[in-house]
Amino acid sequence: MANTIHVDVVSAEESIFSGEARFVALPGESGELGIYPRHTPLITRIKPGTVRIDMADGSEEFVFVAGGILEVQPDVVTVLSDTAIRGKDLDEEKANKAKVAAEEALKHAKSDLDLAKAQSELAVMAAQIAALRRFRDKR
Repeated sequence: MANTIHVDVVSAEESIFSGEARFVALPGESGELGIYPRHTPLITRIKPGTVRIDMADGSEEFVFVAGGILEVQPDVVTVLSDTAIRGKDLDEEKANKAKVAAEEALKHAKSDLDLAKAQSELAVMAAQIAALRRFRDKR
């Protein structure tokens, strides 16, 4: 048990991943975080990007998250995100279309709120496309 940590990645709709891991890496608010078993307890926000889970059996699992909250306990890592997508389920065509739509919304923003929404959506789509490419390169 001391060589692994239980990892749960949960979206607003469903549990995306639950299992034992040797290591977890994800984009923290202040930079990349790496978590090993018996990590110091921590709660922090995470940015859009890839959660990389090094499984106990030596394989890797990738999950894209559009931001969220990370809770770390010595034996459990919990990632809570409104949007989480398994690496194998990422759709490049859909992500590219959403990125183009966000770029258009950015050009045509009429208020500060519209501008902030468009910038946020563009950042999420750029992170999703980067995650997709990383996942594709690992296969």
